[in-house]
Amino acid sequence: MTDHWHRPLRHVKGGELSGNTAQTSGMRRLEAVSGRTVGSEKVWMGETHIGPAANSGDHHHGEAETAIYVKSGHPVFVFAEGDEEIRLEAGPGDYIFVPPYVPHREENPGGEDAVVIIARSSQEGIVVNLPSFWAPVDKPAD
Repeated sequence: MTDHWHRPLRHVKGGELSGNTAQTSGMRRLEAVSGRTVGSEKVWMGETHIGPAANSGDHHHGEAETAIYVKSGHPVFVFAEGDEEIRLEAGPGDYIFVPPYVPHREENPGGEDAVVIIARSSQEGIVVNLPSFWAPVDKPAD
């Protein structure tokens, strides 16, 4: 019988993050906590690096809610509201929430890397790359 109350904690050192996760052009995702790395069942956590003057492609994260903490740099988070692109300019210490299935893009207009810490409500790093914000998004019926 497995004792679920006395399982060991898992320690992932900063230098041990894995790049073996879904990627989007213009950024590099590194996985720390996931089903694959530590056996998590409900959460994915890692970090993303966006180089100077780089933009990610448009994408969404499926059914997962995504919470983002800006560790360094000044990334811009872009999404669509109707026919308009909305830009959220962020800096160190800021948080961004991305609801499920919402197409978005990260941009880094600055001259230094932007590094963000990401937590998702899935043990997988779900990434669905899109040709644009206005591309159809397949999602289950409510």
